[in-house]
Amino acid sequence: MSVHQQDKAAFGKVCSDNIAIVLHKPRVPENIGAAARAICNMGIRRLIVVSPSHFDLIKVMKLATHAAAEVVESIENYATLEEALAPFHYVVGSTARLGGQRQIISSPSSLAQRLIQLSQNNRVAIVFGPEDRGLTNAELRYCQDIVNIPTAGFTSLNLAQAVLVICYEILQARTGKQTDEPAAFTPRLAQRHESEGMYAQLRTVLSKISFINSENPDYQMGKLRHFFTRLELRTKDVQIIRGLCRQVLWYGKKCYEDGHRNAKRN
Repeated sequence: MSVHQQDKAAFGKVCSDNIAIVLHKPRVPENIGAAARAICNMGIRRLIVVSPSHFDLIKVMKLATHAAAEVVESIENYATLEEALAPFHYVVGSTARLGGQRQIISSPSSLAQRLIQLSQNNRVAIVFGPEDRGLTNAELRYCQDIVNIPTAGFTSLNLAQAVLVICYEILQARTGKQTDEPAAFTPRLAQRHESEGMYAQLRTVLSKISFINSENPDYQMGKLRHFFTRLELRTKDVQIIRGLCRQVLWYGKKCYEDGHRNAKRN
């Protein structure tokens, strides 16, 4: 194997190791098996299953076949989506529905190009929702990016088919990468649990100072999430923002207590 081929193989391995497919609340065990086979065919090995309706290993293996047995044996199970996504730096949600809050949508090919670069230094999760309804708006808030697979007319795809399309595009982007070109620097982003802690703290602070409506904060918080996603925050950036939030809360409490004491004196 030439040095160029060795570099290309190493590059592909790094990307594959850092990309995981997440099936959120899958209803049919055969679809889990078919998805395992699909990602195995495309060179991805990590499959995460969140709160499945029915996880029957025999039915899973029937569709996975012996070729994807290693993927099935390594499946990670989680009770909640928040727990499953906590260690990831970049999260992508898939959707068949468009409009409403789902305005900024990537195509599978453009997403794949971006993920190849990101996955060099970040753990990436691609989330697929339940077969009957897909991901909700609340679940998509965990995602920095949303991908839609264009179809002619009927928009609904089988779960494993959707997984295969996205993983195929990643394979194409990965194998087409020219390693003799200088690689652009890709920062290591904050993990999902760090970002979610920051958003919770921001929500509290902005509600207290009436910047957002505390009775319906999701709309404006969604805009803030889009804003911070574009900035590609790192851990130290999140720490700065959280420190600022703590200082605002401390100062607000101090002003309130000082005013209370002065009112008593008067």
